[in-house]
Amino acid sequence: MSFDQIIQSITVFALPLLFAITLHEAAHGYAALRFGDQTAYVLGRISVNPLKHIDPFGTIIVPLGMALLNTGFIFGWAKPVPVNFGNLRNPKQDMIWVAGAGPAANLVMAILWAIVARITLELGGFGSFWWLMAVAGIQVNVILMVFNLLPLLPLDGGRVLAGLLPSKLAWQYSKIEPYGMFILLGLIVTGLLTPIIFPIIQMVMQWLVVLFIT
Repeated sequence: MSFDQIIQSITVFALPLLFAITLHEAAHGYAALRFGDQTAYVLGRISVNPLKHIDPFGTIIVPLGMALLNTGFIFGWAKPVPVNFGNLRNPKQDMIWVAGAGPAANLVMAILWAIVARITLELGGFGSFWWLMAVAGIQVNVILMVFNLLPLLPLDGGRVLAGLLPSKLAWQYSKIEPYGMFILLGLIVTGLLTPIIFPIIQMVMQWLVVLFIT
């Protein structure tokens, strides 16, 4: 991969990635505020300013590394917005909405980027910078949404599942949270996650293409 191609990849993915991770986290904070927890609000994390959400490793190092390795897409994450679930008016039920707000924000952004892609296509801009950026926006948001909905704590999907389970089962399930990221890393390294997650990502992207682009 040439230097020019690396720069193009970074340029195309930078804005969609920043929007994706920033609004994902801000959505968590806003939902938490609506359901009674002011932690993120007090700390100034309900913001669309990317600087308030940047994680040096997840927002800068990982995306740059993926660009240099020519992975075909760029992925990353931001600092998690702090949420004190004990402050929610109905912690077990409200946790579902707070956790689901992030992936929901990514779905909305994926749809908006798909609309941008359709407009660009109508204007004869297939293959242009804006077309490539719109496609990158769809990819990044769908990947973030599907990945975060995996039913494994501390991911959003894990919190949604914990909120849906009966209290006793939810308490037992919550015990895996300290080991959740290690389990996730193991699934990624061994390749066990790929055949599970990529068909879902492809299905969602095809759905967006059919509904909004073609």
